[in-house]
Amino acid sequence: MYTIDDIYALPDGKRAELIDGKIYYMAPPSKTHQKISGKLYQTIANYIDSKDGKCEIYSAPFAVFLNKDDINYIEPDISVICDPTKLDEKGCHGAPDWIIEVVSPGNKPMDYFTKLFKYRTAEVREY
Repeated sequence: MYTIDDIYALPDGKRAELIDGKIYYMAPPSKTHQKISGKLYQTIANYIDSKDGKCEIYSAPFAVFLNKDDINYIEPDISVICDPTKLDEKGCHGAPDWIIEVVSPGNKPMDYFTKLFKYRTAEVREY
């Protein structure tokens, strides 16, 4: 079983997520993926700002420690956190209020099953 220390020990440039002690390596995102993610981020950030909202939005790579343990570490494409006590310089400790994953053909099972189950059990409000 792997821990967050193993994620931090990965070589520079190597990205992975850790779910229940299992490492899932991530391929670099495509141009289309980045374009979609960027537009979503921009739209949500503008909306939050227009309402003088207190929620904060972060795009990947941004660490989310879902269960406040050392065997779960994810980097959602977009995370919205409305509880500032969950945030520190390392990332978000606990479930964000809203997580967005831009689904690519190659990662459908991971996003639609593995992560969906993990996010539900961690009580992510919107996915």
